[in-house]
Amino acid sequence: MNSSNLKWCSNCLAMSTRNRISFDERGFCNACRWMEKKKSLDWKARQNELNNLLNDHRSNKGEFDCLVPCSGGKDGSYVAHNLKHKYNMNPLTVTWAPHLYTDIGWKNFTNHIHIGGLDNILFTPNGKLHRYLTKIAFLNLLHPFQPFIIGQKNVGPKIASKFNIPLVIYGENTAEYGKSIKENYDPLMPAKYFKNPKENIYIGKKSIDEIISETKFELKDFESYMSVDESEIKKKKIKVFHLGYFHKWDPQEMYYYASENTGFKANTERTEGSYSKYASIDDKIDCFHYYTMFIKFGVGRASFDAAQEIRNGKITREEGINLVKKYDEEFPKKYFKDFLEYIDIDENLFWKTVDNFRSPHIWEKTDG
Repeated sequence: MNSSNLKWCSNCLAMSTRNRISFDERGFCNACRWMEKKKSLDWKARQNELNNLLNDHRSNKGEFDCLVPCSGGKDGSYVAHNLKHKYNMNPLTVTWAPHLYTDIGWKNFTNHIHIGGLDNILFTPNGKLHRYLTKIAFLNLLHPFQPFIIGQKNVGPKIASKFNIPLVIYGENTAEYGKSIKENYDPLMPAKYFKNPKENIYIGKKSIDEIISETKFELKDFESYMSVDESEIKKKKIKVFHLGYFHKWDPQEMYYYASENTGFKANTERTEGSYSKYASIDDKIDCFHYYTMFIKFGVGRASFDAAQEIRNGKITREEGINLVKKYDEEFPKKYFKDFLEYIDIDENLFWKTVDNFRSPHIWEKTDG
């Protein structure tokens, strides 16, 4: 791709460099087309589907009958609290721990337990290994969140299997942000999504066997990153789905709900790289996840936030463009030293790695 082929959605601000994005003849991206389709869906029928599903699995004996992956943020807290108080389910929430909690992130995590009244397991992987994996993912892929994403994806079904919990319920569907629209016409996530990945896991371009051969880590250290086997999900009849299939998803409304019911607090200051104060604020390294995407794909955090707010009718496209121009290129300096210390590199290596991953069709170097 060269710079002349770059394009942006004519409705929101999604960029053609995003993975799996497509545009129709109007220039609308798939996320915007999904937003249009949501307006004509029979939400009452989907609500009835949800009621039937929950009725079939609701426990009358006090056991946990559903599991909600939840960091204590607005979305997971909305899902878990709704299930408990609106649908009379008994959810267990499980949290794949952030790399480094922010103060507001830890407060929201504890609030969703103490104020929201929700049971929780905080699952924290081997810290020494997690730091190393984050380091090689940054150096080799400029993707410091890759190990976190692997663990976060697997922890829900894995804990559900351990506790024999029949339902795993996530928040919004990925179609909300530009992945395949067809994914949101089936509420269930396929079991094959959670294959046993020992031979398939590559973190920072390295297989588990390669990492073991180059370090003192052992295979047993990687257990936290292994998914529950597909056959086990089928055998135990565990169903994994998004509540966003049944509920018309609106991130701002989830924020209002979580604030009122689970003690969720927005940050006192906007997030670096954006104008938002309430999205993805629990991890000090989260901002570097967005910054590295900006380097590789030209899409920063303000672009993500503005695009979804344009689609949800909270701001206009013109307002979004101004916000992106103002904040997208901002460097996240607040936790920079924490990040360097966490992955044990110096500032020179950080910038050398960043510059190595600048895509030539997006960036050009002028006067240094």
